[in-house]
Amino acid sequence: MTDHLHDEKILILDFGSQYTQLIARRVREAHVYCEIHPFSLSLEAIQKSQPKGIILSGGPSSVYDPGAPKSDPRILALGIPILGICYGMQLLTEQCGGRVARATQREYGRAVLRVREEAGLFDGLGGRETTVWMSHGDRIDAPPEGWRTMAESTNSPNAAIRDETGQRFGIQFHPEVVHTEEGKRVLENFLSRVCVCSQSWTMRSFIDTSVGEICARIGKAHVVGGLSGGVDSAVAAVLVDRAVPGQLTCIFVDNGLLRMGEAEQVERVFGDMFHLDLRSVDASERFLTALAGVEDPERKRKIIGETFIRVFEEEARRIADVQFLMQGTLYPDVIESVSVKGPSAVIKSHHNVGGLPPDMKLDLIEPLRELFKDEVRALGRELGLPGAIVNRQPFPGPGLAVRILGAVTRERLETLRRADAVVDQEIRGADLYDALWQSFAVFLPIQSVGVMGDLRTYENVIVVRAVTSQDGMTADWARLPYDLLGRISNRIINEVPGVNRVVYDVSSKPPSTIEWE
Repeated sequence: MTDHLHDEKILILDFGSQYTQLIARRVREAHVYCEIHPFSLSLEAIQKSQPKGIILSGGPSSVYDPGAPKSDPRILALGIPILGICYGMQLLTEQCGGRVARATQREYGRAVLRVREEAGLFDGLGGRETTVWMSHGDRIDAPPEGWRTMAESTNSPNAAIRDETGQRFGIQFHPEVVHTEEGKRVLENFLSRVCVCSQSWTMRSFIDTSVGEICARIGKAHVVGGLSGGVDSAVAAVLVDRAVPGQLTCIFVDNGLLRMGEAEQVERVFGDMFHLDLRSVDASERFLTALAGVEDPERKRKIIGETFIRVFEEEARRIADVQFLMQGTLYPDVIESVSVKGPSAVIKSHHNVGGLPPDMKLDLIEPLRELFKDEVRALGRELGLPGAIVNRQPFPGPGLAVRILGAVTRERLETLRRADAVVDQEIRGADLYDALWQSFAVFLPIQSVGVMGDLRTYENVIVVRAVTSQDGMTADWARLPYDLLGRISNRIINEVPGVNRVVYDVSSKPPSTIEWE
C-alpha cells in the first residue's frame, strides 16, 4: 500500500528484539496502523512517512557496546512522540544525555512495577502496583536532564521515565507481552493520549482504501491470481475481484505437493461455489522433476517459487492483457524474509517473497502484504467468506516439500499425505481443529527398527506437529490429550505402509520454527 492510505501511522524501529512483531500486533489490535522498519531507517524516510509516533524496540545489545545499533539521533528533533522499550529506552536515554550502566542485579521475568506518576502513559494506573515483564541487564542510572521518573521496580529505580514535554517516554519493561498485566493499556495510552491516534484501523477501512488503490494501480489490465485454496489466496482473490470485477483469472497449480484430495476440493469450492474464473493446471511432474535429489530447504523453496512463476507466465500468455500477478503475501512473510534487524539473520525465504526470479515478466500485486494472519481472517469475514475457508489452518506455499526432510519423492509424498490425512481426521474428530494454529505430519528421512507381528521392520518415522498461536510469529506446542495422540499413532502405523514409529514435537517458536524446513 502507498503511504497516502495511512493518515495515521506508527513506525516501529527494530533493534533485534524477539518481541518486535508482538509490539506491532498489539498496536494493530488497538486499531492503529503500524510498520516495522530497521533501526537504521533514514531520517528522510521517517519524515516522508509522517508517523504519528515512533516506538523503539528492545534488543540484545547494550548501548555502550562497540557497534551497538543506534537510530539517527536527529529524530529527537522532529517533534514526534517516541516510546522507547527496554533497549529503546536505554538508547533514548543515552541520546538525550542520560547515563546507562550495567545493573548490579539483572532483571528477567516478572517484576512488580510501582507507578508514581500517570502523565498520559500510565493513565488510570497512578499510585498502583502492577506486574510487568522485564528482560534486561542494564538500567538507567541517571535520566536525562529535565526528565522525570514515572515508575520503579526493585532493581530499576527508573523503570519508566518521561521528558518535560510529555512526548518522549522510556519504559524498562515489555508492555507487548501478555505477562505484563496492564501492557495493553500502557500501549493504548501512548497511542491515543500521547500520539492522539483516532484508532480507526479496521478491516472495513482496509477494504475501503484497498479497493481504491487496486483499481488505480490495475486500471483495465488483467490479473492472474494464484489460488491454492488457503486462507491467504482466497481472501486476496475475493478482494481483487471486488476491486476489478471481471479482470481476475485465478489459476490453480497442482504442483504434486498438495494434501490428500486438495486439488479436487479447490476446484469444487472456488469454481462451483464462488464462480471465480478458475483454470487448473496439472504441473506435478514438472515440479517433482525440478526437485529431484534436492535436499536443502532453501533450494527447495527457490525451485518451487521459480517453477510456480514460470507456470503462471505460460498460462498467462493465453489470457489477453495480463500484466499483474496476484499473490497472498502476508506481513510475517515480509518480516521473516527480509532482515529488518540489521545484523540479524534472515529466518527463511518465503516462496512469495524471496524465491521470485529476477526476470519475472509480470508485475506483482500483493493486497495482503501489510496484514498479519488474524487480520486476514477478519478481512475474509468482512468480505463474506465462509468459516470453512476463513478458519482454515495455514499451509505453506511450497506444500509438503517442506514437510519432507531431505529429497522429495513420489513415495515419500504418498506416505506423508496418508499420515497427514490421519492427523487431520483425528484432530477434527476431537473438535480441536479451530483451537490449533496448525496441526500436521512431517516425514523424517530416517529409518528405525520396529516389530510388526513376528517380523522385524526397518521403516520410516513420522513426526506429528500441533501448535497454538495468535499470529504465527510465536507459537507453543499444543498439549494434545494422550488418548488422541495414541489414536493418531496407532492409525498411522497401522494404515500407512512404510511407517513404524510416530513421535510428537514438543518444541515452541522460538527457538524452533513451526515448520521443520
